Amino acid sequence: MLLRVVPEARRIPVSVEWTVPFREATFHLGVHNLPSGSAESIMSDLRAYTLNPVEPRLTELLEMLHAEKDVLIVLNHPLWDLNQIGQTTHESALRSFLCDCGEYLHALELSGIRSWRENQAVLHLSEACNQLVISGGDRHGCEPNATLNLSNAQSFAEFVYEVRKDRLSHVLFMPQYTEPFTLRVLQTLLDVIREYPDYSNGSRHWDERVFHPDHAGTVRPLADLWVKPPFYVRYFFALVRLLEVAPVRWAMHIALSRPQNHLPFALRDGQEVAQ
Repeated sequence: MLLRVVPEARRIPVSVEWTVPFREATFHLGVHNLPSGSAESIMSDLRAYTLNPVEPRLTELLEMLHAEKDVLIVLNHPLWDLNQIGQTTHESALRSFLCDCGEYLHALELSGIRSWRENQAVLHLSEACNQLVISGGDRHGCEPNATLNLSNAQSFAEFVYEVRKDRLSHVLFMPQYTEPFTLRVLQTLLDVIREYPDYSNGSRHWDERVFHPDHAGTVRPLADLWVKPPFYVRYFFALVRLLEVAPVRWAMHIALSRPQNHLPFALRDGQEVAQ
């Protein structure tokens, strides 16, 4: 919202990953390209549901979002058991969620940070419920996303039209998706704890960018809560920073590598997935 104040950034879509409690499970919905004039009130409504989930209200909210023709609603990492309730229970809740709310969803996510086995299961799920798949990924470092959507659209609204109206989606898996998953996670951690001297004052060090409640419950930067990080944190981060040494990174890559698997893709018309 702040970025859109700048004239050059007015076309940036207003998007959010909405946490949706549903029965025993929790799902993440990517809600993209909210209308500028009502984005703040919509965000308030979504937040209210997360804090006080009532199923009939969920249907109302999704119906309202679906009625906005330029809004895209994506079920992110649908098979990820976020509440750790057991995969069987999670998938049962997922089936109920898709039965109750599937008509308001526009795509399922193929995630660049989830395993190929899980993404393969999402492909089968998309075929079973006659749904598109779309690229996405929960990365929290500097790595570009490992899955991309190829499109002829010249704006995000046009891309939404491609997905919602034309029912077209072309997903590309980038080469880093085949790199060892553990190494990619460690690289993300390295991005998080790295110092960025070009950042503004108060966000250059990792503990200035990580927040935690103090004794009074007020959320504050970790840097305000200690003189310096505990020794075990510094020791662990020192080990992680060894990944910046090329021979160490190469050795880790060899140690964590698995035999390359062929990634089979078999999708109906309108969808394409490639590596």
